[in-house]
Formats: sequence, C-alpha cells, structure tokens
Amino acid sequence: MTTWKTLLMQDSASPLMEQLMYFHDHTMMILIIITILIGQTLLSMLLNKFSHRFLLEGQLIEMIWTILPAIILIMIALPSLRLLYILDEIFNPTITVKAIGHQWFWSYEYSDYLNFEFDSFMIPNNNLPMSGFRLLDVNTRMVVPFNTQIRIIVTSIDVIHSWTIPSLGVKIDATPGRLNQTNFSINRSSVFFGQCSKICGANHSFMPIVVEAVSPKKFIEWIDFIKNSN
Repeated sequence: MTTWKTLLMQDSASPLMEQLMYFHDHTMMILIIITILIGQTLLSMLLNKFSHRFLLEGQLIEMIWTILPAIILIMIALPSLRLLYILDEIFNPTITVKAIGHQWFWSYEYSDYLNFEFDSFMIPNNNLPMSGFRLLDVNTRMVVPFNTQIRIIVTSIDVIHSWTIPSLGVKIDATPGRLNQTNFSINRSSVFFGQCSKICGANHSFMPIVVEAVSPKKFIEWIDFIKNSN
C-alpha cells in the first residue's frame, strides 16, 4: 500500500513486479549516465570560449554519435523484449479468476470452484471499522493462495475499466465484449490494494480492488465459507 512518504514504486510482491523494478533501475541508470555526460558537455561549452577546429565535418565524431546511441538503445531494448515475453506468457495457471467491471464496483467469478461469484463494493466511511482503510477497503475481498500461478480474466459490462494492483505489477483493461487475461504469482501472504485506472464515470474513484493472499489451506476454507454463505 502506498503511504504519504512513498516516493518510488511500492514493494514488489510478485516475481513479475521484481523484474519490472529491475528493468526500471537498469533504464534509470542509463538515463542518469547520459544526463550527466550531456550536462557536463554543455556546461564545459558554456564556460569556455575555445572551439575544436576539427569538430565540424568530422567523420569520426559523426560515427561516434551515430553508433553510440544505437548501442544504448539495444541495451534498453533487449531486456524490455525479454520482459514483455515474460509478462505475456501464461505459465500453466492453477486457478482462474474472472473479474468483471461495473459502474462502479467489481464482481468476481471462480470458475474452478462450481462457478460461484460475488460482488465487491467499497465500504462507505460511516461503515468503515477502525482498522479499515478509507476509500480502499471492500466488503468482500478477492482471496487467492500465495506461491500459486493465478490467471485473471478481465472484462466489463458497461464502459472501459482497468483492473490494477501496483505491488503485483498487474494492470489490465476491462473492455466490454472482450476478455483480456494475464497471470501473476504472489510470493507472500498479505493484503494488496488497487483501484480502477481508467476514468470510467462519476464514481471512478470509488471502486477499489483488494486481493488477499493466504495459504492454500486457508483458501480452501474461504471457498467453503463463501459457498455456504451464498
């Protein structure tokens, strides 16, 4: 969960998010080096009145500033292509959950467990317990086991929404009449918060997403509880 002092990305809770953070650090390191070198060059040009007589019409310097950016782009492109392949791959999912966006709440279907479903509404401030999180907590959380490959299928019945959990590295559009899917695996038990990331109407800010990662045993107990309550 993001707090008031969080300046960078949230702590990763999945292998995919760890890879995204590694790529972010790799790219930022290259950008910082380029910025420092260009800044130093510009500063030296502004602070002295000397000029290099072989700078213009020089084949060597033109080859350098043509080949060097190409090498830098390759250094950024290769890790990004690898990361795109990893993010797009579905690794034999153990559990499939379908998330359906509504104006303005989410509903979830567990097709692997007799197709039971439930709606997830934001808890109003007047009903929020002392331990709850304002504008983030919901009445029924999406519960999944950790260290398990989860496939999430996302769609919408009205307008375009976006199912987003920053700490898991998941952001996928919920488009009417279309099924989008992605996968993730949570490496620790915790509660993860997200929100709709598409401006979908008047109550866009009030359709949060809460994913609770528990042990496989607790997950089966939760499945039985939800079935009995329905």
